Amino acid sequence: MKQNKGFNLISVIIIIFVTSIASAITAGIIVTNNYNLTYKGLADDKELNEFIKTYSNIINNYYDEVDKEKMIDSAINGMLNYLGDNYTTYLTKEQREDLEERLSGSYVGIGITYNGREIVEVAKNGPAEEAGLKAGDKFVSVAGTDVRETPNAIKALIQDAKDKTISIVVEREEEELTFDVEVRNVPSSVRYELKENSIGYINIDIFSETLTNQVSNALKDLEEKGMKKLIIDLRDNSGGYLDSAETTASLFLEKGKLIYSLEDKNKKEDYYDESEEHRTYPIVILINEKSASSAEILAATLKDSYGAVLVGEKSYGKGKVQQTIKLEDGSMAKYTSAKWLRPTGECIDNKGLTPDYAASLTYETNENGEQTVIDSQLNKALEVIRAM
Repeated sequence: MKQNKGFNLISVIIIIFVTSIASAITAGIIVTNNYNLTYKGLADDKELNEFIKTYSNIINNYYDEVDKEKMIDSAINGMLNYLGDNYTTYLTKEQREDLEERLSGSYVGIGITYNGREIVEVAKNGPAEEAGLKAGDKFVSVAGTDVRETPNAIKALIQDAKDKTISIVVEREEEELTFDVEVRNVPSSVRYELKENSIGYINIDIFSETLTNQVSNALKDLEEKGMKKLIIDLRDNSGGYLDSAETTASLFLEKGKLIYSLEDKNKKEDYYDESEEHRTYPIVILINEKSASSAEILAATLKDSYGAVLVGEKSYGKGKVQQTIKLEDGSMAKYTSAKWLRPTGECIDNKGLTPDYAASLTYETNENGEQTVIDSQLNKALEVIRAM
């Protein structure tokens, strides 16, 4: 029998860094405090030592070559899947980089979120939407390269064509369609305008690291133009950085108002507004079934601690907070660490926020059978805020 080689525990213990990245793929809230994670009693953990023993035996004695990186990735994935939590998951290096880029405030691309070959989300007013791409479309080829078997190549093929127009072929309802799409620097987070009767409108599509500055600048511009009331549109916003929700709420709240609470298995901690800046004008917030996590925090905070009114549809209902473990190979493990509570003390997980005024989108069909979307939700928000 071949003798096992000695196995050094230190060689497989990687100091992991917990950082702050949200998963736009699965509607995430991520705590943004950075710290090193250590586990006391690691050397005495019998279960961990059994894992290390098995790992050592496979590496040293398996009859064929073993890809250690892939094996460890599979082990991590297995641990996360065991927890049975939809928000606890594993991100490849490419998925992590895409997520970080989207949350930076702008990125080179066409304004989509995708999973494998399938487009999951199309950003409003982005190149993909302008070209006609839709959620549910599946990539066939990008810039002449077939990606049906190699979806990991999609990002590089798009980004390599910065400031150019590329041909993208997709499958849609068993039909292949071709679109010419411009690749450019796509801003994320905020669009705004002043509507009639001094009503401001701000659309937030993601809680990026630059969001609070963008919202602050938008508010100042709108206020200089005479804004007296405000609509904040959080529809289709799947979340982002927790800190961005907190600091954006602080732009509106009086100092000392409760923003939210975090509750883990050991303690509950309250977070209050510490900023001197605040507003007093009426606010209506638009939400729908895709408004999630950080978007729900801002909506709940402004409703409970400011008096804002919610219009639209019941929100997604994500009341959990994730932290991330960034691994040495660039991949990332994301796990649920706490639940957040709105200022009333309620956890909205799996329940969502119920609007004060329900409203759904409506559709009109012309004589050619073509449908046009009527934004009845925005119209309802305008009706409500005019009366405030």
